[in-house]
Amino acid sequence: MSETLIHRYVAEAEDGSLPRAIAKMASGWLCLGDPQVQEGYCVLYPDPVVPHLNALEEGARAQFLSDMALAGDVVLEVTNAVRINYEILGNQEPALHAHIIPRFDDEDPSLRSKPIWSYDWGKAPSFGMERHAELRIAIADALRRHLKTDEPG
Repeated sequence: MSETLIHRYVAEAEDGSLPRAIAKMASGWLCLGDPQVQEGYCVLYPDPVVPHLNALEEGARAQFLSDMALAGDVVLEVTNAVRINYEILGNQEPALHAHIIPRFDDEDPSLRSKPIWSYDWGKAPSFGMERHAELRIAIADALRRHLKTDEPG
């Protein structure tokens, strides 16, 4: 598999230079998306990077999907969204990554029921360390709380 942006993001998350990185999960890295097309939009990058979901062995696949759902639980809690949309595409960046997208009641009615890709991503606010620090910390804290309660005890 040739080097992708996903490889770079995972390497930067590992060395601490990706400011969007929220936390290391069992299957990979949870990061805020850039741009923040919806407040709380996150991406889960697998570590190690693989070309697609089907390239993972059964246990690793289950872990990635479980982490994706857990990230959705946390984003739902932190953002007070109505629901979470999940997408695994890989058409633009041919490496596994999962989009975790909060959806809200106050979205433009003409866009509310459409895929997030219908939005003008060029008008969405870019990730900013200062602007999104509180959100990043809130998601990280909620994730820690969820992981602590999920541990056998």
